[in-house]
Amino acid sequence: MTIPATRKARAEHLFKVITSERFLTKQGLGNEVPFFIYPYDAKEGLSMNGDRHDLVTRIEHAGVAVLDLSLYELSLSILEERGILEQVLEIECETDKSEIRELLQSVLDPKANLIPKIGEAIASTPHDVIFLSGVGEVYPYIRSHNVLNNLQSTAKDKPTLLFFPGSYTHALATGASLDLFGCLHDDKYYRAFNILNYEV
Repeated sequence: MTIPATRKARAEHLFKVITSERFLTKQGLGNEVPFFIYPYDAKEGLSMNGDRHDLVTRIEHAGVAVLDLSLYELSLSILEERGILEQVLEIECETDKSEIRELLQSVLDPKANLIPKIGEAIASTPHDVIFLSGVGEVYPYIRSHNVLNNLQSTAKDKPTLLFFPGSYTHALATGASLDLFGCLHDDKYYRAFNILNYEV
């Protein structure tokens, strides 16, 4: 299959796939978790936000409900709930970056805090598909492979699509690799499908 080359062609492909019966009923996944990655050039980050919003609108007009979650917004809401967002913003300038990183990694730990927050949204919002974005904004405090690994038990009923600013490659020799921004090797994650290769 030829991967769509232009933004417009990729948007059309996503719309066609996500509104298809085959995708929504998780056919052809061989009992794997219904996780999909949409890798895109990190330089398209700002335009991708607009493209994603447009896609959500089109998909919902086609009768498919989208739970559109941003890891960045979820993180801010966790920090606000803990009452430490203002404090973090105040100390950021004069505090060593490694200390801030350690604090945020602890408070935003996927297993303990982030996944339960996503679980609440899943339980309280009727949906047919889940979109996850904000990967670049939360790096290096939250790593996408950690989110996906911990999300497997929470989001297995409906397809989940991670918008990933970088590349997602499969090679027999090295396995699967998530490379954030096309250069930072995020880690190996084997269980997701590249949605650009998905045919309906």
